[in-house]
Amino acid sequence: MIVDDHDIVRRGIRAYLEVLDDMAVVAEAGDGQQALDALQAMAARQELPGVILLDLLMPRMDGVTAAAQISARYPEVRVVVLTSFGEMERVHAALASGAAGYLLKNAGPAEVAAAIRAAARDEVFLDTAVARRLTREMVSPPSGVGALTDRERDVLLLVANGRSNQEIADELVISERTARTHVSNMLRKLQLSSRTQAALVAVREGLLPPQT
Repeated sequence: MIVDDHDIVRRGIRAYLEVLDDMAVVAEAGDGQQALDALQAMAARQELPGVILLDLLMPRMDGVTAAAQISARYPEVRVVVLTSFGEMERVHAALASGAAGYLLKNAGPAEVAAAIRAAARDEVFLDTAVARRLTREMVSPPSGVGALTDRERDVLLLVANGRSNQEIADELVISERTARTHVSNMLRKLQLSSRTQAALVAVREGLLPPQT
């Protein structure tokens, strides 16, 4: 099953996979909820797919939520994430939700097929760059500012510049609630208790010039 909110992406992946002798595309879905609805109907007919290719950013239900629900309801179905985003926070969330693979959309067709085959064998297949970063994390876990995601680093700079949660939300085009969550995560990872301390860290790390 191919799950992606872009028709042209699904069509392209399907066109490639259907010429392969050892696999067939049995269903498509435009978001996580549609995928779960389709799986429920397929389960009733005992026609569940072996592997699902799943995008992360989709309307109604995102890929991480869908992966977790698929893994819980249909443990025999393997999920391979195929996304444009390689941030480690997303990788960790996907793997924690039960994904058996993580590919970026710049992967070649042969790599996508290899990930599907690996998932069908109950193996894990990771994009080379993602695997390298995971290995680096295991050898030397990030700490301090290095532990922040790109978005949390952006939030740190905005907090250091005195922006409120609503102003951060406006700047990053996200909800105020999401901005508040990012601020909370950033402070927790840096083991700080105030926005003032965050501003001092930003100056100390050279991310912001000292205030005069």
